[in-house]
Amino acid sequence: MDRFFFVAGSLLAFFAVALGAFAAHGLKTRLSPDMFNIFEVGVRYHMYHALALLAVAWACSRWPESNAHTAGWAFIFGIVVFSGSLYVLSITGMRWLGAITPIGGVGFLIGWILLIWAVWR
Repeated sequence: MDRFFFVAGSLLAFFAVALGAFAAHGLKTRLSPDMFNIFEVGVRYHMYHALALLAVAWACSRWPESNAHTAGWAFIFGIVVFSGSLYVLSITGMRWLGAITPIGGVGFLIGWILLIWAVWR
């Protein structure tokens, strides 16, 4: 699992950089300032949690008997739901997507709690 989460974290970090560059160069003039800021929040949390997956990979290799991998799945879920909903919301203007964004945020919080628990035990 350590290799999986290291690769997943690295790939997701790559996509966070690519999406940030896309926003800065392709969306800045096409989106309203509010929608552009929403997109940037998605990129920021996407990157934070891509890096968190590297920590999960390390925890999986350091404590292979732990269930650190469950934190990794929560982080991936959070990236898809939280950041993904913000990306789609900012590009399409479908405000109802803002109602599901917090579900991804809860995924992030659960991931951090699970990582703490996996390492502490």
